[in-house]
Amino acid sequence: MKSPASTSFACRLKIEVPLVSGIPEIKPEQSVELLKELHILTRDGKLNQDSRRKLKQVYHLYQFIEPLLSEALAERGDLVLVDHGAGKSYLGFILYDLFLKSRDGGQVYGIESRAELVEKSRELAQRLGFGRMSFLNLSVEESIESSALPARVDIVTALHACDTATDDAIRFALSKQAKYIVLAPCCQAEVASVLRRHKNASLAKTPLSEIWRHPLHSREFGSQITNVLRCLLLEAHGYQLTVTELVGWEHSMKNELIIARFHGQPRGNARERLTTILHELNLDDLKARFDY
Repeated sequence: MKSPASTSFACRLKIEVPLVSGIPEIKPEQSVELLKELHILTRDGKLNQDSRRKLKQVYHLYQFIEPLLSEALAERGDLVLVDHGAGKSYLGFILYDLFLKSRDGGQVYGIESRAELVEKSRELAQRLGFGRMSFLNLSVEESIESSALPARVDIVTALHACDTATDDAIRFALSKQAKYIVLAPCCQAEVASVLRRHKNASLAKTPLSEIWRHPLHSREFGSQITNVLRCLLLEAHGYQLTVTELVGWEHSMKNELIIARFHGQPRGNARERLTTILHELNLDDLKARFDY
C-alpha cells in the first residue's frame, strides 16, 4: 500500500507509480544498476530516506528537461545534448536512461576536465550498454574547437558547475548556438570577491553598497547579481528565460534553475543594462567576462 507521501509525490509529478522490485517510486524502464551507481538505491536494491529524497530530486529535474528533449527530437529526429562540467555525469546518465535509451536518436556528451571521472563514466556507460553516450576530457576552450563534438548542439546543461564554470558553459552554448540552455548555478564566488575588493570605494559612492557591506551579504548578494548578469547576457543573445526554483533539492542552498530558449530576438536594452549594473556596483573588473 502506498504511503500518503508517495501518493502526493506521484500526483505532483503526474507519473504512474508502478512496482519495480517492490519499490513503488521507481519507473519500470529505469536501470537498477545505474540507480545503485548513483547511490539512489542501496547495494541490495532498496531505498532509504536519503535515497528517496535523491530520487525525488532526479524526477523533478527531469520534469524540466524532458520537454526540451522532446521538442529537439521532434524538430529534426535527432538531438545532441552536452553536459558541461559533468563531474560523474549523473545528469547525463539519468537523461539517457529515462528518455534516450528507448529511442533511436539522440546523443549525450559529458565534458569534464578531470580525466579520472571521464574514464569512470566511460566504463559505466559501456557496462550499461548506453552506446550513444560519449565522455570527453576537455577544457572549455578545447570543447569549443574540438572536432570530437558535432557542429550542432541542441541542449547544453550545467548542473551545479562551480563558480565561473557556469559562465564557461554559457560561452560554449553561445558558440554552438544551442537552442536550449539549462543551468543550475553554484558557488558564485567571483562577483562577491570583486565586491569585497572595492567595498571602500563603493561605500563612498552609493548608500546601496550597504547591501553587500557585511561578508555574508557580499556572498549572497554576489550570488544573486551573478545570475542576474547571466540572464541579461543570454537575453542579449536572443534567449527567452524562465528562472525558477529547483524545488526538491532540499539539501542544497543553490536552488536556482535558469532555462533559456533561443527565439532569435535579443532584448533591446539587455546589453546596456548589464554594462550599467557592472559600473554602478563597481564591478567593471568583470566587464570582459560578460562582453561576448
